[in-house]
Amino acid sequence: MAAPPTPTLVLLPEWGAGHLMSMLESCKRLLLRGGRAFSITLLVMRPPTAQATSQVEEHVRREAASGLDIRFHRLPAVDPPADAAGVEDFIARYIQLHAPHVRDAVAGMPCPVAALVLDLFAAPMVDVARGLGVPSYVFMSSTGAMLALMLHLPVLHRVVTVGFDELDGELHVPGLPPVPPECLPCPVVDKKSPNYTWFLRLGGSFMDATGIIANTADGLEPGPLAAVADGRAVPGRPAPPVYPVGPVLSLGSSASKKDSSSEPPHQCVAWLDAQPPASVVFLCFGSMGWFEPAQVVEITAALERCGHRFLWVLRGPPSSKSGAGAPDGSEHPTDASLEELLPEGFLRRTEGKGLVWPTWAPQKEILAHPAVGGFVTHGGWNSVLESLWHGIPMAPWPLYAEQHLNAFELVADMGVAVPLKVDRKRDNFVEATELERAVRCLMGEEGRKAREKAAEMRDVCRKAVENGGSSDAALQRLSEALHDGAVPPTI
Repeated sequence: MAAPPTPTLVLLPEWGAGHLMSMLESCKRLLLRGGRAFSITLLVMRPPTAQATSQVEEHVRREAASGLDIRFHRLPAVDPPADAAGVEDFIARYIQLHAPHVRDAVAGMPCPVAALVLDLFAAPMVDVARGLGVPSYVFMSSTGAMLALMLHLPVLHRVVTVGFDELDGELHVPGLPPVPPECLPCPVVDKKSPNYTWFLRLGGSFMDATGIIANTADGLEPGPLAAVADGRAVPGRPAPPVYPVGPVLSLGSSASKKDSSSEPPHQCVAWLDAQPPASVVFLCFGSMGWFEPAQVVEITAALERCGHRFLWVLRGPPSSKSGAGAPDGSEHPTDASLEELLPEGFLRRTEGKGLVWPTWAPQKEILAHPAVGGFVTHGGWNSVLESLWHGIPMAPWPLYAEQHLNAFELVADMGVAVPLKVDRKRDNFVEATELERAVRCLMGEEGRKAREKAAEMRDVCRKAVENGGSSDAALQRLSEALHDGAVPPTI
């Protein structure tokens, strides 16, 4: 008698690496843990820019060569919306245009479908899954705090009658300390914007899903996760079960490079090898982080005055070829011209104590290095998780998306970071004196509590994903729910 076909998880990620790879890595854990078997079918949308398309295809090639049971289904192209009013509005509408193609792809699967796993921006497609009779799960690539806020946003929308930026006082998000309005994520500050309207809709769609998979851990964010689980986020309506399976990090590539005797260490790592333990502050701002020349001058002044050793990944502004003005906001920086960006004599004066790196750098490997003692970061959740995995305290410098809320949580709730005051009205500008103060605090005695909390969170992260840990148990519960719910889609 032939064995029944293996159920497949159908994934629909947004094309950005922080969304695509965290969703895929989370679901790969279901393949790698043994026990009940699944395959993965990744629905590939054509991104709206050439550079993003190239990056997605690179991920596809790498995963296709992994030997795991991962298949790729390319969806037909759609014309992007021409009248989007903002980044989030564009992304959500562009993804929604794929709904008929997603329906056809899921309906045509030759095996049972365990679930349709949706990026947070694709959450309205829970209706597609419901129409086909298959379970739907929203993948939350951001924080539990952001999840609690998105679910609670309709309540805040009703009770706060003025714009959040006009509010005199703090906002109450279940599971979090009172949140100052200036710490809200960029898309929800302006209640009149289409971006805000989409976030209201997305949070409602979360509530209609079969479950929510979150790249966090119970011990990292106990407050927000408990608030969702016990119904405080959406009073009067039980939320779907949340499966905190994180931290989900792809650390293997960095480790293999580091352990390989055939490859010399990256130049940044080689430079760190010559520095004392915990003596270097690392500054890096993500795949889309870059600064105008005036801000670069402030950073150089702060680093020179504070006197601490530093490794600074400095990127140049996007070019038209790299996606400047891309409709989805993916303005990827270019390699920096240090001669043009840095003040005259800065490299000479800081020689031996600092390294300015003008292109991509192996962030995970750098954060793992014993010479690194602090991290000035844009506060993207993947970067935060990498920092916590290695017990590195932070000074968050939020630039876009939900990063202002992340910064608030890291400082006010987790206690793993020191505050850095950014001027949101000046495009998140930071004065030299403020950055100097934050770096001194981060690397000095004032940052001791943040260092201790970061070390505690390192242990929390690692224990969560061990056999029997909280995230391992959540993954087991998710595996059982997916296996029990797998059904042939019905048309």
